[in-house]
Amino acid sequence: MPIIDLRSDTVTHPTPQMREAMYKAEVGDDYFGDDPTVNRLQELAAERLGKEAGLFVPSGIMGNLVSILTHCQRAQEVILGSQSHIYRHERGGIAAVAGTMPRAIENQNDGRLNLDEIRSAINPAGTMFAPTRLICLENTWAGRILPTAYVDEVHKIASANKLKMHLDGARIFNAAVALKTDVKNLAAKFDSVQFCFSKGLSSPIGSMICASKEFIQEARRNRHLVGGSMRQVGVIAAAGIVALEQMVDRLAEDHTNARKLATGLAEFDELELDPSTVDTNIVFAKVRSRNAQMLAESLKAEGVLVVAFSETDIRLVTHYGIGANDIDLALQVFRGVFKDKTATAYHQFTSA
Repeated sequence: MPIIDLRSDTVTHPTPQMREAMYKAEVGDDYFGDDPTVNRLQELAAERLGKEAGLFVPSGIMGNLVSILTHCQRAQEVILGSQSHIYRHERGGIAAVAGTMPRAIENQNDGRLNLDEIRSAINPAGTMFAPTRLICLENTWAGRILPTAYVDEVHKIASANKLKMHLDGARIFNAAVALKTDVKNLAAKFDSVQFCFSKGLSSPIGSMICASKEFIQEARRNRHLVGGSMRQVGVIAAAGIVALEQMVDRLAEDHTNARKLATGLAEFDELELDPSTVDTNIVFAKVRSRNAQMLAESLKAEGVLVVAFSETDIRLVTHYGIGANDIDLALQVFRGVFKDKTATAYHQFTSA
């Protein structure tokens, strides 16, 4: 049975061009800073984002952690979203490892944090509270794009209070392609940006921190602290170079397929979603029966993989390797699962 894997864009496989580049990559010891392929990737990434320097790290989680370690001292406060990846999905690393105090503000439906709540969350200097040091935003958030005008307003707040700004930009290139803008424009207001190669850009491993030269120099030491120093890692960095040079523009295909998927799913009475909220390549649908996991199991039995993101929600992500025909087939599977009233999994799903 063919598998249509819509769980995440992290399931992408490297392209043939990436595999060839990895095979031919010139390598050195990155710990000593003499891997030429890593150095080239770091320079290319920094130039793309309009920053002075870059640092290659194994994962986005490490990229965020190293950035916060570099910005903050222990017992300083970080303002971030209550549904942000850093706060919800990184095992509390900023508290356990960086020793920082997360101050979570509820994410609005489009990922924004209320500006007045950001202002209220900032602790004044010289009080008994943990001093606020950093504001973290996420773009994209659940596939939604942060408006640039909103980021400008957050930056005004940060500047007025002498705070730094970090962007978890795991899918920042998705946002830039969807907005038809240079990614530099989305990174400009941030002191540091982390983005992933291993999602929509289809590279097998790796993320990048981009910031000032001084920041990256300290971040390199913090990368070593958390076990992220690497050796002949040019064999991986080579795929990242191909990703930046060849895989950015094609993200538009993923966005088109996601909108097609959302439009089709919206026609089912068993699901609730608004296709107009699909900005990029991520689709969330609410399952009216309140048992998303059972629906995911029924779909899996028919060759379609999705994530039950909660008891009531499923997430579907389009990516390299998923075409328009796969979207049509996936919608057929949904239709069949919803019509099959005799299937055990479906019966349990509808009666939950």
